[in-house]
Amino acid sequence: MANSNKRQQQRRRSTSPATPGGLDSVFGVHAVRALIERGESPREVWVQDGDAERRLADLIDTVRSRGARIRHVPRDELDRLSQGASHQGVVAFVPPLVPESEEVLWHQLKAWKRDTPPLLLILDGVTDVHNVGACLRSADAAGVHGVIVPKDRAAPLNATVRKVACGAAESVPVYQVTNLARALAKLKDMGIWITGTAGEAESSLFEADFSGPTALVMGAEGKGMRRLTREACDTLVKLPMAGQVSSLNVSVATGICLFEAVRQRLPQ
Repeated sequence: MANSNKRQQQRRRSTSPATPGGLDSVFGVHAVRALIERGESPREVWVQDGDAERRLADLIDTVRSRGARIRHVPRDELDRLSQGASHQGVVAFVPPLVPESEEVLWHQLKAWKRDTPPLLLILDGVTDVHNVGACLRSADAAGVHGVIVPKDRAAPLNATVRKVACGAAESVPVYQVTNLARALAKLKDMGIWITGTAGEAESSLFEADFSGPTALVMGAEGKGMRRLTREACDTLVKLPMAGQVSSLNVSVATGICLFEAVRQRLPQ
């Protein structure tokens, strides 16, 4: 009986559809819907066998109308593909995410018409894809209007980033700039206050003013911000640390800093 079950599992794996080459996988209902709202059209969508087709009927109809190929696969195939992530019975395959250019960023800021002043997140030298994904998730939750990354020393916006971000990589614009120090100077010329984070800063995060047009700069773990980035900041702040740990993971620190900005921007 054991050998029979093993042969059945091997047969099921051998007949499973091959992962579409050159495409990123996006897991879960929320992430796939975020793709659609962003205007992206999945090339292919895998749906779990069973009641998932009925449960996800509206979503399936939408992606099918946009030309996506629908495949029904067993749950263990989705589990294998997602590597433990919650796929909720659906995985979409899309071209790799490409960051927006800095020209788009400058156009967006010059044409700013929202009631809320810009809140931007800048990641300087954050190369770990898990940290970038988590930062994007916090940025989405905090209502950040855009994330700025340098062309060099930055994590690629790959499938792992998208998986960790849980849909935020599709909803928060990511802008890539060629020269970060020069981009910071231009932001300052446009009236945006640059606040950098550094352990040796004299001011606490909770003394900073995030109520106006703001760009928050987070540096890489261990090394922090680069020298030119630090020199371009208007002010430096730190998180007050009461325990034995001297610093926090960059994604955790990002969440704390962003929600201090959210708190200050709440209607009085």
